[in-house]
Amino acid sequence: MGVSQDAGPFVPGKADLSELREAAAGCRGCPLYERATRTVFGEGPAAARLMLVGEQPGDQEDRQGRPFVGPAGRLLGRALAEAGIERDAVYLTNAVKHFKFTCKEGSKRRFHQSPGATEINACRPWLVAELETVSPEVVVALGAVAGRALLGPSFRVTRQRGVPLDCPPFEAIGAPANAQGPPAGRIVATIHPSAVLRAPDRDSVYAGFVGDLAVAARLLG
Repeated sequence: MGVSQDAGPFVPGKADLSELREAAAGCRGCPLYERATRTVFGEGPAAARLMLVGEQPGDQEDRQGRPFVGPAGRLLGRALAEAGIERDAVYLTNAVKHFKFTCKEGSKRRFHQSPGATEINACRPWLVAELETVSPEVVVALGAVAGRALLGPSFRVTRQRGVPLDCPPFEAIGAPANAQGPPAGRIVATIHPSAVLRAPDRDSVYAGFVGDLAVAARLLG
């Protein structure tokens, strides 16, 4: 029988962001901590009106301990500015807090691997704690992993991007079919900024990405 993977026992109750960040540094809720350099927790204002949720830390994020500091993060900063959003006013985090990677034989270079459903589910208590503490009005899901973490396994970014959706009550995040009570704000899904970097038609894909962020900006008024 496999070991249960769940960050829940590591998440303190009634904690502020600094206490959550400190506790997350010791999380052993799934095996990803064994190879990652450190936990990469979210950062930004404690009362941010807008929260951006990505997939997981990348190589540079893992080394520096901060979200969105690599190439995708720099592109995100430029796109936010073009959409009329101040990056310093946004809370930035990831659905999974440890870097998942593989190394090719004979190489020390670390190649990103997408987290699976088990890892997304294991790490969800940290994301819920961040949502409940920050209580943003609008959440942007950056990519398919973030979308599934927030809206459940049926989410498809190709079908639902750029359209304002009701955010389920934070305690029901990841299982909106079971949600009870009024929506906790709105969610806008888009692609992950790394997808822009990989796109052969980068200019048009980037323009679409900025357009999706602008939808979130308009929701904030």
